[in-house]
Amino acid sequence: MTLTVFSAFDGAGIGLLSLKRAGIPVEKYYASEVDKYAIQVAKKNHPEIIHVGDVKQCYARNFPKIDLLIGGSPCQDLSIAKANRQGLKGARSSLFWHFVRLLRTMKPRYFLLENVASMSKEDKTKITEIMGVEPIFINSALVSAQQRKRLYWTNIPGITQPKDKGFLLKDVLENGITNNNKSFCIDETYYKGTTFEHYITKKVRQLIAEPVRLGTLAGVGTGQANRIYSVQGKSVCLNAGGGGSGAKTGLYKIDLPDGDYTIRKLTPVECERLQTWPDNYTEGVSNTQRYKIIGNGWTADVIVHIFSFLKEQMASEWFYNRREK
Repeated sequence: MTLTVFSAFDGAGIGLLSLKRAGIPVEKYYASEVDKYAIQVAKKNHPEIIHVGDVKQCYARNFPKIDLLIGGSPCQDLSIAKANRQGLKGARSSLFWHFVRLLRTMKPRYFLLENVASMSKEDKTKITEIMGVEPIFINSALVSAQQRKRLYWTNIPGITQPKDKGFLLKDVLENGITNNNKSFCIDETYYKGTTFEHYITKKVRQLIAEPVRLGTLAGVGTGQANRIYSVQGKSVCLNAGGGGSGAKTGLYKIDLPDGDYTIRKLTPVECERLQTWPDNYTEGVSNTQRYKIIGNGWTADVIVHIFSFLKEQMASEWFYNRREK
């Protein structure tokens, strides 16, 4: 059994990457995306993708029967990271209604919708009522070194939580990467008078490790862009639109072989690893665009985990149909 898939807000083709990793055969994969750089990356990695343009111009009548409809509708107006967020009424997040339109007109056998867990209770309730299923909360920290809390609405049955793989940020760092920030100092809150080992043992390594904040860059303010974290915890959630010194990735204290340390943001490859993408998956566009594409994307191995239950369901259906014949 093969699937015909429609991916709304496709980004860089991580939906297809995840289907391939899950071992699910795909007959056709239609992708709706408007970011030219994301499309470029998707074409490089998956030339078989059929790109169909803006989701607002996509209608069921123009496509064959769709078996699986997937999408992570834009979260900018839903996320707690945005001041004065407008929720589903916002210019970006209101694109959710086009996913609903496609769901109602395409009538796929299966669907998967993803969005941020930090949305308001009101918006979460509204989406749940419309989708007709309760969302599944999964933190990417279970399968990667990134804390990324997301909600997944799907009719794929039987989904459980992924097993904690125990990854920390130090596990995904590239070797020999430094920058000119060795002169940066951490402010007086550094460790707050306790040993780091004690902090990790007593405060962090519970069910899921969290980002371990060490302090901020001295003399430049305490905002998120200037906060420094340890590589012995998880990374903060990658951000497609963040600015400042730790733009889009956060800042991290990384020990060097000479006993010194550097404070830097993460490289594009390290960010790809945090999203469980192949190294240099986004290579071929500028680093600015790479960070944006990665920050907007799915954690692939979370989607693979979800699709593993779809694979089981497909196998059951195939066996049942074979018996009926």
